[in-house]
Amino acid sequence: MVARLARLNPPMQSVRLLDPESGLDGVIAIHSTALGPGAGGCRFWHYPDLEAAFDDACRLAEGMSYKNALAGLPFGGAKAVLRRPEGHFDRAALFRAFGRAVEELEGLYVTAEDVGTMVADMREVSMVTRHVAGLDPAGDQAGGDPSPWTALGVFESMRTAARLTLGAELSDLTVAVQGTGNVGASLCRQLADAGARLVIADIDPRRRNALGAVLNATVVDVEDIMAVEADIFAPCALGGALTAQSVAGMKARLVCGAANNQLATPDVPDLMLERGIAYAPDYVVNAGGIISVSAEYLGEDRASVAARVDQIGPRVGEILDLARREGRSAAWVADEMAERTIAAANRQAA
Repeated sequence: MVARLARLNPPMQSVRLLDPESGLDGVIAIHSTALGPGAGGCRFWHYPDLEAAFDDACRLAEGMSYKNALAGLPFGGAKAVLRRPEGHFDRAALFRAFGRAVEELEGLYVTAEDVGTMVADMREVSMVTRHVAGLDPAGDQAGGDPSPWTALGVFESMRTAARLTLGAELSDLTVAVQGTGNVGASLCRQLADAGARLVIADIDPRRRNALGAVLNATVVDVEDIMAVEADIFAPCALGGALTAQSVAGMKARLVCGAANNQLATPDVPDLMLERGIAYAPDYVVNAGGIISVSAEYLGEDRASVAARVDQIGPRVGEILDLARREGRSAAWVADEMAERTIAAANRQAA
């Protein structure tokens, strides 16, 4: 089932997942283990081919290395990406097959939920390996769906960033949210409670419309969300939303959202800087989920998760303030901070 591929720009390691009987088809990408085992969720999505899945896994794994480093977690970066089979398939069997692949890595990779997966899937994984989190919590122990913690970290980051970059409270602002899945919907509810005006979009119009009715939000099509009149743009869907074209038409002056890999190309941070658009780095903002996962895996309680998530907003503020003083994009400031942390761990291990 598990066949190791050639190493890609060491220390990247990739593991091919293939089990025709269950329909398992995908890859685990391990970017770094300098700080500890590679930790990152399992994404289950309609990828057109293995190459697309592989590329996404590599990008996501690298992002997890940076995310875990800046969150102060004892984990490196990794990610699993699985191609969703067409037609009927046995979901439980597929995730048990995935769990067996995780077990064969003997703790090198710790998995959990991501886009397209849920607690029930991780239960199946846990039947064959202990290297999994995002399971039903016991008592006051950390555990369960990590998406509410992700949304809370994004909310606190947005509130801090709005104060620093826009000089305003969320109650005085309009937020355009792209994606109303678990994290996006939770974020929208928190924003509505804080008095923000909402414009929302989602690939599922029924989900979008239902949430819009409850929160009295303006609903628009996905292709229109980035150019609407708003103060803040919150990408909470899949990656790559921030392109040269979308930034050129953006009216928001702050980008702060839950999606991973928001920057489509390396030139986008500087394009935003030129247009006066502040950027809260995605892997700093959305660390709440992996904080919950790591606490669960390490046997910690919910209070420890809450304490670490409380640090996300101040960390975002520190990065934005340093970026402003240096006249650079916060994307580069955050990257350099994460790279120093990982490099220091590598030197210590040498």
